[in-house]
Amino acid sequence: MDQDLQDFTDYLSRVAGKSPNTVRSYRADLSGFLHLMHLHGFDDPAQIDLAAIRSWLAHESATHARSTMARKTAALRSFFGWLSRHGRIKTDPTLALSSPKQSEHLPRILTHDQARTLMDTVDQDPVEPREDQKVQAALQVRDAAMLELLYATGMRVAELCGLDLDDVNRHSRTVKVLGKGSKERVLPYGLPADRALDRWLGEGRPVLAGSRARSARKAGQALFLGQLGGRVGQRQVRKVVHQAAGQAGVPDIAPHALRHSAATHMLDGGADLREVQEMLGHSSLRTTQRYTHVSIEQLRARYRQAFPRA
Repeated sequence: MDQDLQDFTDYLSRVAGKSPNTVRSYRADLSGFLHLMHLHGFDDPAQIDLAAIRSWLAHESATHARSTMARKTAALRSFFGWLSRHGRIKTDPTLALSSPKQSEHLPRILTHDQARTLMDTVDQDPVEPREDQKVQAALQVRDAAMLELLYATGMRVAELCGLDLDDVNRHSRTVKVLGKGSKERVLPYGLPADRALDRWLGEGRPVLAGSRARSARKAGQALFLGQLGGRVGQRQVRKVVHQAAGQAGVPDIAPHALRHSAATHMLDGGADLREVQEMLGHSSLRTTQRYTHVSIEQLRARYRQAFPRA
């Protein structure tokens, strides 16, 4: 079954064009599933029936959220569907498998004032650094540019980390991102993000890239760099966002909350739902519609607070 899993993950990345995160998650889900099936005496995917699949899902649901279970179910469907199409099994046991209903909880966002406070905090000019403080000052400039760009465009963390220098068009103030399913989209950004990028490219990035040839090769074409000169990682970006929220005194948020906030604030400002869908890279308008619910909830809260007969 190991070869089946390897062939399937190769298909996901090379043919289906799934993102590295999706391939990694599906592989982890299926590895756990196939390992347990092996322990229960199943040595061939063709032996696995719907009852065994449901039993595993029931076991997993005790310790995982609905969203995770929906992904595990999708991984199983995709895997067995692929096996069936390629003649490795006669029938697909997941055809009768239903997806767990996901909760309709609203995404967490910052208010307009909280977002402004956060950006004002990270955009503060650092004092002229001493020689031994230049790396720390460069990181501060980088952090400001990353947060400004996340909030200005609503891009995902993985998309931010994957940006190269030539993905940014300073003249038109747009950035080209590679989203899920290897789909490209071009996103505009405003003057605050442009100023933050200008400072990062002019003052911060050269410090982290280093003057030595080895450091320059390590940096490559990556737009944002880590402290050692390589491409910045998603974990680093998440840490930066958490720390910046704490320093600004706003609710502790993850980078995805900046994406939620950008979408909601655009809708509050009068943007069309289709425009926000395009900006976020959602394949379904239904996913984007969650943000209209957030805007309505905010309107209700302001109404209750301001209207005497609410």
